[in-house]
Amino acid sequence: MELPLWIDFFDELQNVRGRSQNTVMAYRRDLELYIEYRKTHSNVAGFYEFMKKNKLSTRSQARVISSLRTYFKFCETRGHNSPELRELRPPKVKVGLPKVLTPQEFQQLFDAAEVTDPVKTARNQLTLLFLYGLGCRVSELIALNVTDFNQTDRWIKVLGKGSKERLVPLTEKLAETLTTYLREHRSVLMKENNHSILINDRGHRPSRVDVWRWLASWSTRAGFSEPVNPHRFRHGCATALLESGADLRSIQMLLGHASIQTTQIYTNVTTNTMTRTIEEHHPLSQLAEVDK
Repeated sequence: MELPLWIDFFDELQNVRGRSQNTVMAYRRDLELYIEYRKTHSNVAGFYEFMKKNKLSTRSQARVISSLRTYFKFCETRGHNSPELRELRPPKVKVGLPKVLTPQEFQQLFDAAEVTDPVKTARNQLTLLFLYGLGCRVSELIALNVTDFNQTDRWIKVLGKGSKERLVPLTEKLAETLTTYLREHRSVLMKENNHSILINDRGHRPSRVDVWRWLASWSTRAGFSEPVNPHRFRHGCATALLESGADLRSIQMLLGHASIQTTQIYTNVTTNTMTRTIEEHHPLSQLAEVDK
């Protein structure tokens, strides 16, 4: 089976909608999975069971269906009849609360990122400060350039999803750490002329794999049972701000969420934390224990 408008669809994703290369490749994998299924099956309904047999989680299935629906909507706007658009419905996904990184865990990682080489230590700890202080995605982190930093006004430009730019204010500590790193350490790591703020051990702009590898190493040294997922920094940043009194709109702008509804999930995290605190420490909770 061949899908129509294949080239046109991916050209629109990348050049009109501004999707990242990683996102475009994810769409391609999802569509290729559907093509594989339709080679031997005529009915659309069986695709759900096919995804289960391929050991896709409910969340992954929802992503695949979303990719297919985006594609078939595109086809219909170009005059192609796409009955699959009516047949493919995303499965219900139970939205779990994000697992946050606590300030104590961040400090453990920060200490574990110190190595014998002071230049690499500066790079390592700046990486952690960026992840936790900006709440940025890994793709945004590795795309940061020297020219994105405004030292005078103390902000940095972050390039988010869909090539949308946002200006993120820096704390005094992060701005000072970044300034020192750029002045004293970055040039030592570089082996070629590039604009990247962070430089990997080979002297180039780091990749996503580099960041994951660094975090895995520091997590082990910090004594964690598993590597810290980069997204936990993002969740930790948002939750810490919310618990300190920041408003949802400000957090939305910081994280680059397209919708305030995405940001609202953090209110559930803080509510759960507050509930546990009350249960553990409120006098009435302790009184209830006595009455039992």
